[in-house]
Amino acid sequence: MSNEFDTGFDASKPNALRRQLLAGSAALPLMGLGSSVWAAESSKTLNISHQFPGGTIESGDFRDRLCRRFSVEVEKRTKGALKFQVYPGSSLMKTNAQFSAMRKGALDLSLFPLPYAGGEVPEVNISLMPALVTSYEQAAKWKTAEVGRLLTKFLESKGIVILSWVWQAGGVASRLKPIIVPDDVKGMKIRGGSREFDLMLKAAGASVISLPSNEIYAAMQTGAMDAAYTSSTSFMSFKLEELAKAFTSARNKSYWFMLEPLLMSKQIFDALPKDQRDTLMAVGADMEKFAMDAAKDDDKSAALAYARAGSKVTDLDAAIVNKWQVIARDSAWKDFSDKNENCAALIQAAQKLI
Repeated sequence: MSNEFDTGFDASKPNALRRQLLAGSAALPLMGLGSSVWAAESSKTLNISHQFPGGTIESGDFRDRLCRRFSVEVEKRTKGALKFQVYPGSSLMKTNAQFSAMRKGALDLSLFPLPYAGGEVPEVNISLMPALVTSYEQAAKWKTAEVGRLLTKFLESKGIVILSWVWQAGGVASRLKPIIVPDDVKGMKIRGGSREFDLMLKAAGASVISLPSNEIYAAMQTGAMDAAYTSSTSFMSFKLEELAKAFTSARNKSYWFMLEPLLMSKQIFDALPKDQRDTLMAVGADMEKFAMDAAKDDDKSAALAYARAGSKVTDLDAAIVNKWQVIARDSAWKDFSDKNENCAALIQAAQKLI
């Protein structure tokens, strides 16, 4: 595994690494990281971490439900050889620490917004490239297309395995005025969700703020931020309808699509028997239809929820999406392509699906 992003931990000593991570983060409960260290146990318990609100297998944020459904099904198919503990709400470790922890084998699994790791591995910003993916049908093609094969291979070289491809559309909530066409963002303080999305917003005249989606509410509440892009599910889970006066919905068209896959540490994955690895991949694939159906439902539900809360709700059409795409091509897409050969190959392959 490549170590060019090494932070001083010795990945060959997982117990020592876990103790160092535990000591360095007050957010880490004592029972957390140690549970996936096994010797000759017949049953292995793996930890799944994510930043979203917790619920049950039947209700709540669908990303938490996906993790719980995945856990139950894998345990069933492996006859209890693999079990899981789900830690919602960044309760096991802070959101932005999860990707690096998986790379080093200190965290087993995470349902993780992939562009959050863009500062560490810039290639993953392809997963929230503005106006590159504009429909769920187009997004679903990534997994088996050239761009998906390239991304899968690249992540594996960085110590990460994709178990389940989860795509979500998103819109924008504003405290001030509707954001529909590019001219609407001029002079506003906005959260885009990735470096590349922020580049497009800057090109359109906005000031940008970078933070995880679970911190948006506080920033908008204090006035530090005027508007925020995020997924439809997060718009509901984080209750931004309490603050927004205007909401641009993703239920018709969107130029904000994020890949938020269920990921696993390759170090942990490779240590398992082949039949268990095959089961993890098979169940992960089975979760993808549930994820797409739930995401589409949330696009509709978010629009209705914001309308009920008094927001002015606007839907987009293809002509408006195209206006954003023109700006994105000359700013975010070009900047990403110029970064390195990997980035150039990824975006060239992704454009074949437009």
